[in-house]
Order: sequence, then structure tokens, then C-alpha cells
Amino acid sequence: MRILITGGAGFIASHIQDAYLQAGHTVAVLDNLASGNKGNLASATKFYEKDLRNPEVDRVLEEFRPEVISHHAAQMDVRRSVAEPIYDCEVNGIGTLNLLEAARKHGVKKVVFASSGGAIYGEQIAYPADESHPTQPASPYGITKLLGEKYLHFYQETYGIDSVALRYANVYGPRQNPHGEAGVVAIFVTKLLKGETPVINGDGLQTRDYVFVEDVVQANLAALRPGVRGIYNVGTGIETNVVEIYQNLAAAVGLQAPAQHGPAKAGEQRRSVISYGKIQKELGWSPKFSLADGLKKTVEYFRSR
Repeated sequence: MRILITGGAGFIASHIQDAYLQAGHTVAVLDNLASGNKGNLASATKFYEKDLRNPEVDRVLEEFRPEVISHHAAQMDVRRSVAEPIYDCEVNGIGTLNLLEAARKHGVKKVVFASSGGAIYGEQIAYPADESHPTQPASPYGITKLLGEKYLHFYQETYGIDSVALRYANVYGPRQNPHGEAGVVAIFVTKLLKGETPVINGDGLQTRDYVFVEDVVQANLAALRPGVRGIYNVGTGIETNVVEIYQNLAAAVGLQAPAQHGPAKAGEQRRSVISYGKIQKELGWSPKFSLADGLKKTVEYFRSR
């Protein structure tokens, strides 16, 4: 198939690029390189340096003629979305709509959308949350991810473009950006390898569902199958707190320094964990990497750099 990956120079989508190429697909990437790394692109990948909001996205689709779009380009910093909600909506809302309009005009058959299994559900009332859990996002980022899902449903029902929304848990692994606010694993391991002690926000008992990027790649491969449509959580169903993440990484790096704690971040979600029962039942997907194995591979990657 001909597959266009938006945000394909970034952490998660560049791994998906590799897998799609290995599976024999023809791949192009659209990325403005605001946070992506051109070094993540394979030589076989055609690259378009474009912003998702730019009208030239239409010309990209006219030229490349993708059958499938893997839509990963996004403003993905929750805290920035709170500080700059209009910018967040421009990128994640208008950008997605711009892409879907081009998809409609140029015969795209399916869109696979990188959604959020943490931000969309908000403060959970059930643990782990399944896909029927109420969606009450507590940040503009979560709101725009939910908006993207609703637009996908509209284009599927109205124009026949199949859509799959993959609600990711907290994805970690090689190539994750250690700079900025997001990606606690990458931030911690980078500091630990420099001999520095990371600062944990608050008591560190806030929990997340950490899923290794190679497992996420397999979910994206499954999403390409004919007839696959709908919303699927992609997580492990296991809660891990930040102190445990720190302790695991410190042990993997070989440091014994105690954790340092700073002020808690206002409005930070306390618990987040999602069920993968639906995707396991319908697509046969389940996470293969334990947290220990995933963290070990992540440390090896950052150490090699």
C-alpha cells in the first residue's frame, strides 16, 4: 500500500515508518520538523517538509496519492495546550481537518489516528478504563484528540473513509525526545546517564500506563488490515508510579542516588491506566514487552548515543 505518515520524523511514527517499509509498503512522511528529527527517516521514505495546517497539504496528497494515512502529527505537550489552547486547537483541530479534507478529495481509503488513552478519559472513574469509559478530557490537548476522533467518524460515515483511532497509553522507548515536559522515561534516563538526579514532581505516586513503542508499532500494523475500523486502547492495563520508573531506571543505569522531589504540577492527572481487552479480542494484539525489558532496551539506546 501507499501510506502517508504525518509526523513521521517523530518518536513513535518513525518506528511505524520502519515497520511499514519492512512490510513492503511505499511510505512518505509529512513533517514540519518542529519536534521531529530528519535523522529518523529511512532513505526509502519520500519526505515532505510541510506544516499540517498549510494548504499545500492538498498538493502533497495529490502528488503522492496515499491509500492510507497514519496521522501522528500533533501538538502533544499537555502543559503547552493549557498555556496556549488556541495554538493547540490550530494544530490538532484545524490541522487534522485540513488533512481530512485533502484525504476526501484525493481518494484516501483509511486513516489511522494516534489518539490518547490518558488525556481523553480525564480523571478516571474505573481502572483500567475501557473504550466505553466516559470521555471527560481535562486539558485542551485531550479535547482536541477527542475532536479528531469525532471528525474521523464524520468522514467515515459521510465519505466512506475507514478510520481507526488508537488511544495510546504513555508510550516510551528509543528515539523519544528527552527535551521538554513530556516523556518522563526519556528525561530521566538522559539525566541519569549524565550522572544527574532527575526531579520528581510531587510525591511521585501519580501513576501511568507505560507501553513500549515496539508494541505500539504492532498495533499500527494490525490497524492496516482490511475491515478494521473503530476505537482501540493501546496499553498494558498496568499502573506504574513515577517513583517506580525512577528506581527501575536508576538500577538499569547502575546508580544508587535517592530520588529528589520538587513541587507538584497543578492539575496533573493522578491515575491513568487503560484496558487492552478490546484490541486483544478483535485484533489479537497484546503487549509483548514487560516494563523491565522495555526500560532496558531504552537505556541501551540512550547509552549508545
